[in-house]
Amino acid sequence: MTAGKIVYIITPREKEAFFIVFENMKSLFSKSLSKKKLAIISGSFIVFAAAFGFLLFETTKKTVAITVDGQEKVIKTHAATIQDLFDDLDISLRSEDYVFPSVDTEVKNNLAIVWTPAKQVQIVKDNEKKTIWTLSKTVGELLKEQEIAITAHDKVQPKLEEKIKSKLEIKVDKAFPLTLVDGGKEQQVWSTSTTVADFLSQQGITISNLDRIEPKAEETVKVNDIIKVIRVEKVTDVVEEPIQFAVVTKKDSNLAKGAEKVVNQGKAGLVTKEYEVVLENGKEISRKLISEKKVKEKQDKVVAVGTKAVQQVVSRSVDQSGGKEVYVTSTAYTASCNGCSGKTATGLNLHANPNVRVIAVDPRVIPLGTKVYVEGYGYAVAADTGSSIKGNKIDVFFASKAEAYRWGRKTVKIRILN
Repeated sequence: MTAGKIVYIITPREKEAFFIVFENMKSLFSKSLSKKKLAIISGSFIVFAAAFGFLLFETTKKTVAITVDGQEKVIKTHAATIQDLFDDLDISLRSEDYVFPSVDTEVKNNLAIVWTPAKQVQIVKDNEKKTIWTLSKTVGELLKEQEIAITAHDKVQPKLEEKIKSKLEIKVDKAFPLTLVDGGKEQQVWSTSTTVADFLSQQGITISNLDRIEPKAEETVKVNDIIKVIRVEKVTDVVEEPIQFAVVTKKDSNLAKGAEKVVNQGKAGLVTKEYEVVLENGKEISRKLISEKKVKEKQDKVVAVGTKAVQQVVSRSVDQSGGKEVYVTSTAYTASCNGCSGKTATGLNLHANPNVRVIAVDPRVIPLGTKVYVEGYGYAVAADTGSSIKGNKIDVFFASKAEAYRWGRKTVKIRILN
């Protein structure tokens, strides 16, 4: 519409009245005049009547201004009320339209009318559609009018500042809270997504071929769901592992029965192994051997084990009267005593030779290998030592704890035979 433009309107009722008058005048003159004169007179009368009627018609019209959506249009009308005016203009008003003054207001000269037609829009919220008529100017005003609160996390299309147009569809996706656990790191987020895949895309999260998603990508997202992204990766780990050597025993007739001698200490070998390691969120969950390579061969430990029989007692043919006599403090021990290894300092296995007669001595006083005669014990060999055996002190060996307890602690006389 162009502001200030005057439009002249002849209503259907005015047209009908004019033609009724014309037909009546024509009928009256046709009875008394000839056809030729009648035609001249009729024509003149029609011109006069039209001019007079037009002048009368126009001078009796009222001038009004109608403002539609901010655009003003000036018209002349014979309408009695605003409703009549809209009827003459073939405009159907809706109850949702805004008209000021009211439609039953009498039309007067220079009357100003404001008409804002309501627009039909469709609101889609949470997959529910609603069609309404509104006078709101923008999407934001309409949602406020409909008491639909919008937060910073919600998604609205078109934007809130978009102007309302007829047949406009407004989509409102309300955000809801979710828990996102990405690679073990947890955070609280808001989303308007429909599926897990859509949610991850909305959050800008990239998924690799090995990564896992819980729940699955096609699952529907619900309020307070926990979405887990398990970051999976495969790495190669190369490690060096020792090859343990074996202990090989060999019989040696030159060693006393039960005695052992290390011939070769033995050395561990070395092998490199390559593993495929699967990590989930940085933690190892599986390890698969891919290949291995031997770097160094092992060398087994060789131990010689004596088979030579040990004399149980010192020859009784030795003259007891010979040799040096010494008084010593004596105690007793067994092969299984606390801190005992079961082997003597000279390598004699006491577990394998429970009946042997052996004493533990201080080698500075009685050299190892010395044959002795112990009063109350008999012939024996100085074949062992002990951390508490110092000076004139000996420890006599017994096969059982009972015998050791019976011996107890006492001073005895020993004779050094060689």
